[in-house]
Amino acid sequence: MGKVYLLDVTNRDGVQTAKLGLSKLAKTMINIFLNEMGVFQSEFGFPTTRHESHYLQANLKLAEMGVLKPIRLGGWIRATVEDVERAYELVPNIKHLQLSISTSDQMIASKFKGARSRQDILMTAAEAIDAAKSHGAETIGITAEDASRTDADFLLQFASVAKEHGADRFRYADTLGYDNPFSIYKICKLLAKEVGMSIETHCHDDLGLAVANSVAGAIGIIDGGQDAYINTTINGIGERAGNADLVAVVLALKKSKKLAKKYKFGIPIHLSMAWRISKYASYAFDVPIPINQPGVGANAFAHASGIHADGVLKDPENYELYDFKELGRGEPEMVETGREICSGEYGGISGFRHIMGKMEISFEHRDDAQEILELVRYANVLAQKSLVADELRFITRYPDIAKELLTLTPP
Repeated sequence: MGKVYLLDVTNRDGVQTAKLGLSKLAKTMINIFLNEMGVFQSEFGFPTTRHESHYLQANLKLAEMGVLKPIRLGGWIRATVEDVERAYELVPNIKHLQLSISTSDQMIASKFKGARSRQDILMTAAEAIDAAKSHGAETIGITAEDASRTDADFLLQFASVAKEHGADRFRYADTLGYDNPFSIYKICKLLAKEVGMSIETHCHDDLGLAVANSVAGAIGIIDGGQDAYINTTINGIGERAGNADLVAVVLALKKSKKLAKKYKFGIPIHLSMAWRISKYASYAFDVPIPINQPGVGANAFAHASGIHADGVLKDPENYELYDFKELGRGEPEMVETGREICSGEYGGISGFRHIMGKMEISFEHRDDAQEILELVRYANVLAQKSLVADELRFITRYPDIAKELLTLTPP
């Protein structure tokens, strides 16, 4: 049987969400949390975008240092030779790439305005894969954008050509959230059987089906004899109505009726990270977690009905499929209601040492504290909010990496 792997795209699709964004430090923290959770790969950014280059290189250094291991870090680019060349010009040591091109007749006719044919799509993708291989890419994923509105025969042809040229995975992108669990199961199983390569599901939530479609597609892939890679974002944050929520996907595969016995994760997933990673993403994006969010919402374990309250007090399994402690919940959260000293871009050394002292971090010399404080100030400028404890610890532990993350060099 094939296995399920998680490929999170928060740092690529999530940051493309209109009106939202993340600092480079926040993106790095998300990579660290994803690694701790057991996510196989993070689509960590755009290697053709100049302002991402320092961040990408800094995270690749963290991987070399063993901080970001075993998680893989993959960059997203368009499936063109020009994008491949640009990626290796800006980030020459990138090892994993995701190449993307539109495949539906709708996109070919209306996005490309008739300038490309199906044959052009095949040729362009093949040339891009060849270029990435020539630069030494270790793994290559190929995306069929708008796959759910692409003719099945052409989709099979596209995936087959990609495989012939050395692509490692095929990404089935339900770009508009058009699929349903029955249709995506059928096409993913067909692709897995006929093409014979690992397949990713990339589902959007325009119809509220992203998690269901992701799970159904993964089941189809495994039933077709291949490994399944599910694309997720933390808290489902993504373009328009969002993507498949990371925690909800894990819960569905671990807790839904009879799934866990047959459809298993390829590497251990630490569900106990759920609360921490969801809370951090909510802070970083400045988007509240919906009250009814599976597993991590404020009401996920709240009971008001007399019948429910009575039942859950007698035995939680009467009205709860899983325990809140499994998700890392249950610890009290402390909120300052009196005097509070915050990190800020105009903070001073005394306040900073007070904050770090509460975290049991001390500095042998004042100059050492001053050096870290300066980095914290820059991080506050970019984030435009006080930093949380995990961010402060990271900067203190890896000041050189933090400096690179905070460096922007316009052309």
